Amino acid sequence: AVVSTQSGHYGRGDVFLKKVDSDSPLMEDIKKLAPNPEHIHLGIDFGDCFPFEPPFVRIIGPHIGGGYVMRGGAICMELLTRQGWSSAYSIESLILQISATLVKGKARISFNHKGTPYTFERAMCSFNALVESHQAKGWVTPPKEEG
Repeated sequence: AVVSTQSGHYGRGDVFLKKVDSDSPLMEDIKKLAPNPEHIHLGIDFGDCFPFEPPFVRIIGPHIGGGYVMRGGAICMELLTRQGWSSAYSIESLILQISATLVKGKARISFNHKGTPYTFERAMCSFNALVESHQAKGWVTPPKEEG
């Protein structure tokens, strides 16, 4: 399976992203995680207004550089904001979009990361700051030659 979850209800869920684009450097990094679990661990927190408001999604581990992953593990995607979210999105399509965004942003696993581990609080702080910035300046789609 590409994705497996440990929670079948709303509230808090864990997603283990086991596969991304097979030709991407990120997929090669995931394979190198063996004998440890070969996946990217995402935390999904569903608010009381889900599905009418987006869930809060963050990387829990391993540490990732690039790929629109911010401090604390927050993910910079308009889709994860009230402005970009639609209640018609399924969790499966959301996870696939996150996977594609990580690859497009040239995400790589930081095998030698010695910094601060990802936390919910740091991720939420980073996410709120990026939402505020994009509300003021707008969202920019990178040119095709950038991925």
